Amino acid sequence: MTSASTKPGSPSEGKATRINLFSIKTPQMRAFHVTWFAFFLAFFGWFGIAPLMAVVRDDLNLTKTEVGNTVIASVAVTIVARLIIGWVADRYGPRISYSVLLMLGSIPVMLIGLANSYESFLLFRLAIGVIGASFVLTQYHTSKMFAPNIVGTANATTAGWGNLGGGVTQMVMPLVLSAVLMFGVSEIAGWRVAMVVPGVALFLMGIVYYRFTQDTPDGNFRELRAAGKMSPSSAVRGTFMEAAKDRRVWALFVIYGACFGIELTINNVAALYYHDRFGLSVGVAGVIAGLFGLMNLFARSLGGMFGDKFGIRYGLRGRVWFLGVVLFLEGLALILFSQMAALIVAIPAMIVFSVFVQMSEGATFSVVPFINKRALGSVAGIVGAGGNAGAMSAGFLFRMESLETQTAFFIIGALVVLISGLVFVVRFSHRAEVEQRQAVREALESRAGAVPAGGAGAVATPTPAYGD
Repeated sequence: MTSASTKPGSPSEGKATRINLFSIKTPQMRAFHVTWFAFFLAFFGWFGIAPLMAVVRDDLNLTKTEVGNTVIASVAVTIVARLIIGWVADRYGPRISYSVLLMLGSIPVMLIGLANSYESFLLFRLAIGVIGASFVLTQYHTSKMFAPNIVGTANATTAGWGNLGGGVTQMVMPLVLSAVLMFGVSEIAGWRVAMVVPGVALFLMGIVYYRFTQDTPDGNFRELRAAGKMSPSSAVRGTFMEAAKDRRVWALFVIYGACFGIELTINNVAALYYHDRFGLSVGVAGVIAGLFGLMNLFARSLGGMFGDKFGIRYGLRGRVWFLGVVLFLEGLALILFSQMAALIVAIPAMIVFSVFVQMSEGATFSVVPFINKRALGSVAGIVGAGGNAGAMSAGFLFRMESLETQTAFFIIGALVVLISGLVFVVRFSHRAEVEQRQAVREALESRAGAVPAGGAGAVATPTPAYGD
């Protein structure tokens, strides 16, 4: 069964109107699967060192402040990288952009083992942070491939399954280290050798991405422009400033910092937090911390799916309302987690918090594709950069010697509750609402006509109810 496309001339021409999870026959589904797996591996390179930090800290004699600085470094440069990569994708397409990013990003991942001091380790973590721009390309590519009725689900699922790499990394990298140590290598050399593994995987994935994907359902940017079927690359001039002048974009920038930014922070500090607070071994702490990221298996998809459902029933404002609710619940859940002093209750509290974090992320990028379609890459880049800005801001709390980690969690939770109010800034004109409802109606009609409902492996959305 193949993905349906909307009728020619519609706002969603060529885009898939459903997700067929077990198909790779169409360019839409090939992009879907390759993008999420590329982002999954990007997390291995980006945060592969995080669960090994207890070993690195002892090896390099790092203080709490220095460890905090490396956490900040791992996400700080990504802010700039995400701002740039969105514009690059608008100009050159996601296929080439993603391939080059993965292959270049693999280099510092493989070479971080050469660090022999705090300063050199800090620089390597800074360089590795560039790979975090892969998120923007993941969202950009699926936004180009899927129609309005399902784009939130597609964006959320590819990002969520990619984010799953953050949790799996917490569990797998200590095992990789253990495997290296079995060959008689010391811990001091072991963590250095272990980081070569995710670096090689990233490089190979760059080749796979170039070989098996295309920029749009109709082909690559270069061929489409040569055939006169797409605006020339010069047409993207000014799109970044166009996006930057929209206050809704900056509201979403802060909102995404309050969800994805917090997830990045937890990925960096969770294993160390459980190791220090509850006296667990590096391996056990990594497994428990990994549970946080594993919720990406379904939670972020739920955020995007419900965003689509609310969008179908209530229009663009429905997507925004849902985002505000789950972000508010995320803040409350983090406050609860911060108060857990026993391991047996801390773990389930963390899992509940994780679900709301990732649903908020999915809900955010169910809104992003509708802000400015001409400047899609720039909007996605700015909002995506907000995630790293949030992580960097939160990182300053964890580098303070006088502030306990659980107190930092409480402060962040309270701030997230306040930030949820920014959804009132994200508003759409009546014209945008009408146009979007028409696009959704066309997509659903096309899907119903082209593919039997309830097909195997399909993620469907309900029939819309159009109200005022």
